[in-house]
Amino acid sequence: MPKPVRPGAVRALAAPAIASLICLAILLSLGVWQLHRKGEKEALIGRIVARSRAEPPASLPARNDWDPARDEFERVRVTGTLLNDQETLVHGLAAGAVPGKALQGFYVLTPLKRDDDGSLVIVNRGFVPTELKDAARRQPGQVAGSVTITGMLRGPEIRTMFVPPPEPAKGEWFHRDIDGIAAARGLTVMPYLIEADATPNPGGWPKGGQLRVDLPNNHMQYAFTWFGIAACLVGVFGVFAWKRLSEERDGSASNPAT
Repeated sequence: MPKPVRPGAVRALAAPAIASLICLAILLSLGVWQLHRKGEKEALIGRIVARSRAEPPASLPARNDWDPARDEFERVRVTGTLLNDQETLVHGLAAGAVPGKALQGFYVLTPLKRDDDGSLVIVNRGFVPTELKDAARRQPGQVAGSVTITGMLRGPEIRTMFVPPPEPAKGEWFHRDIDGIAAARGLTVMPYLIEADATPNPGGWPKGGQLRVDLPNNHMQYAFTWFGIAACLVGVFGVFAWKRLSEERDGSASNPAT
């Protein structure tokens, strides 16, 4: 009959057991959070797809009526005049501007003065490669006069810790900061911008339609990763505890006097 394990040996496992339980709780919570994010991402993709196919409303949201939760990704159409001399270039990378290539370059953000009420709204007209940074090299795309643009509403882009801060004095922008760009230009604009669709511009540049519906949705893989690590933790602790208790039994059996 196997000799019982001394209480002291079991107590010795308490500290690693508690540490393992804490780690297990963290890993499981991370897995559950990724499943939650998966649901949010799928809902967002579904909302973008549905709104991208809807008929644009008759008017844009008023300045004081803008609600990102309700209005973002709404398909809209606006008519007005592009203030090409006030365009701002934002550093970016476009995967679809040229088939099969990912290009470094800039997004062209241009204020548009609306024909209906004279207000200004920034339009992300699309992407240009670095060699076309100078507007003079894409002059046909600097459309004059009244134009009609169809696109989707977007709120300000939040700068993450991995994105450099802007340098307005140098004209260096790394995210679509609506308020910052407007302030640097001395303009009063709507609290949102319009991401222009893929309707071709004269001369081919900028290339619109850069808002992608196929957003990355890898949260299920991430969830499986966290749950897999949690399972490995349980297995490792189980083996560790079994070996410690087995060694304790063997040691007690070989030293019966103790």
